[in-house]
Amino acid sequence: MSDAAHNGWALRTTPRRSQWFPKPSALPGFGITFGFAVTYLSLIILIPLAVLVARAGELGLDGIWRVATTPRVLAALQVSFFISAAAALINALFGTIVAWVLVHYDFPGKRLLDAAVDLPFALPTAVAGIALAALYATNGWIGSLFAPWDIKIAFTPLGILVALIFIGLPFVVRTVQPVLQDLDREVEEASATLGATRTQTVVRVVLPALTPALLTGVALAFARAVGEYGSVIFIAGNMPFVSEIAPLLIVTKLEEFDYAGAAAIATVMLGISFVTLLAINALQAFSRRRFGHA
Repeated sequence: MSDAAHNGWALRTTPRRSQWFPKPSALPGFGITFGFAVTYLSLIILIPLAVLVARAGELGLDGIWRVATTPRVLAALQVSFFISAAAALINALFGTIVAWVLVHYDFPGKRLLDAAVDLPFALPTAVAGIALAALYATNGWIGSLFAPWDIKIAFTPLGILVALIFIGLPFVVRTVQPVLQDLDREVEEASATLGATRTQTVVRVVLPALTPALLTGVALAFARAVGEYGSVIFIAGNMPFVSEIAPLLIVTKLEEFDYAGAAAIATVMLGISFVTLLAINALQAFSRRRFGHA
């Protein structure tokens, strides 16, 4: 067999690596670990969500649409998603500031403050809701400061915003903080040496490096806020068309033994949340390609 024929035969018989499979790794076991990951995710996430959608499917598409478009459900969905988005954006700003202070400055009580950031993770949500309601009521320590201006926080949509900011702040701080710690300070110094102002350094040097982590924190805070129940019901007032959240409406449907209606509302929330998080993930991937932090 000639060399050309041998080379051609080798090219034809050499298997092509599919783009869907991973590159070779020094550690074996992709098949086992991949199967375990898919099985675990299926049992914990995919199968329960499929059952939820199937239960809502008992109503049919027309039935789901009819339940989702009732005025009370629409109002509850608007309260949940719009206030959750507002809380996530506020946490994006102030969570970044908190992370910046914890990373760049040393001061008495720093470790205590750093540990306090994680309190919303450990504190039962009902306890958090009761504490916030007591603080922000018109006769509370903080709410009484706004009472002379006829500003009510507790038992209004503003109270929901406070509760969602409280439970979402740690997600932003803990995702941004490691990136700030790994960010080379010499890059900031070089920017200043080249004549950049502090604002230019933050906007053009620091912020691009933080963007992927910041988007991750915002997505986590938003996802947690949308499904939050315990800390919200104590401070929201729970008034239909005003301060009623969608999770509370689902619980109300369950108490009325309207399981299909509850599943329909949950399915709508699932669809909206999935599309929103998918958009955030796409924006995160774009930012990594754009700023070279892939």
